[in-house]
Amino acid sequence: MRRIMVVYGTRPEAIKLAPLIMALTDSALFEPVVVVTAQHRRLLDQVNEVFGIAPDADLDLLRPGQTLSEVTTRAISGLDTLMSEYRPDAVVVQGDTTTTLAGALTAFYHRVPVVHLEAGLRSGDLSSPFPEEANRSLTTRVTSLHLAPTSTGETNLLNEAVPADSIVVTGNTVIDALLWSSRAGGGYHDPRLPAPQDERPVIVVTAHRRESWGEGMDGIGRAISRLAARERDVLIVFPLHPNPILRRTLLPHLTGHPNIVVTEPLHYGDFTRLLRRCDLVLTDSGGIQEEAPSLGKPVLVMRDTTERPEAVRAGAAVLVGTDESRIVAAATALLHSPQAYRRMADAVNPYGDGRAAERALAALAHLFGLGPRPEPFRLPREVARRVNGEDHPPGTPAGEAPGTDRMLVPR
Repeated sequence: MRRIMVVYGTRPEAIKLAPLIMALTDSALFEPVVVVTAQHRRLLDQVNEVFGIAPDADLDLLRPGQTLSEVTTRAISGLDTLMSEYRPDAVVVQGDTTTTLAGALTAFYHRVPVVHLEAGLRSGDLSSPFPEEANRSLTTRVTSLHLAPTSTGETNLLNEAVPADSIVVTGNTVIDALLWSSRAGGGYHDPRLPAPQDERPVIVVTAHRRESWGEGMDGIGRAISRLAARERDVLIVFPLHPNPILRRTLLPHLTGHPNIVVTEPLHYGDFTRLLRRCDLVLTDSGGIQEEAPSLGKPVLVMRDTTERPEAVRAGAAVLVGTDESRIVAAATALLHSPQAYRRMADAVNPYGDGRAAERALAALAHLFGLGPRPEPFRLPREVARRVNGEDHPPGTPAGEAPGTDRMLVPR
């Protein structure tokens, strides 16, 4: 059996790698070795618990106030020891975190093939998102097998002279994880979250991007405060990132509104059920840009750029930046115009069909000559043309005037 070391350190990585880890565990061809850096701690542990994953090694890197350089050097040092001990046949990393770069670089130093899950995402701006755009671009240079979630990622890699035979389009494993988790029953751990009998429209908000710290995050806070004051019949749920800088900026805007519920970061199962229940999502998270369209939820992306343009082109998401007025106008239009809402809610999800882990496992087998190259994930032709920018995207609701004077979010 081939030994595959899977390295991750944050909640988003854990979510997207969980379906592949479960597939590796069930495979007769591979032996997974799960290594966590714990770049995040509690949030990471929650996801591992949901999916029943027990790491084989834990570097426990989280320290208050540590710099990116400190995280990187400590991760490389710890992973260097583990790779010498376990001698993996390949190392799988995911996405664009500091752990991703450290895992890929350490594997390269050990002359072990790097497999990059969710390869090929690009915003085109090395400083946004920071440091993720640099992390994923640098990881590409040392990767042997690129598992691109979409044809857009594949095109980005081909444009960077990555060999075509080293790229497999799998779809995104976040969809596998979301479909598995959101179907699970049970209530919420936090009783303030909307009960089944609560028929109010629900907006879910998340914000944490480093490049928005300061004025950008302040604009987001002001926008949510204005929305809460204007739309008193809407429940706004804001799971707040634990970073103290973010909390000092956002909490003054969020307090004092009876229709804003500020929570700690939600248990993954709770969050997927809340996402299925909600009507609208405002976020700067990359993963949620992929998850929400899978459940038919319009997404307002509170960033100026995105490395996930597929949902924007498909009409399921709109880039609104961090400008207070633009965020409020776009959200208000969706809350009051059924036509604008339906245009986004009914858009085809471009990110996957729930079989991404299956394709990734087959691609790994092909890498070692143990099976055929898998058929790639492809969208229907007419949808693919729009997602790939060959057709004009549908109209977006940003800036539209409300269509009625009462709330008409379709249920």
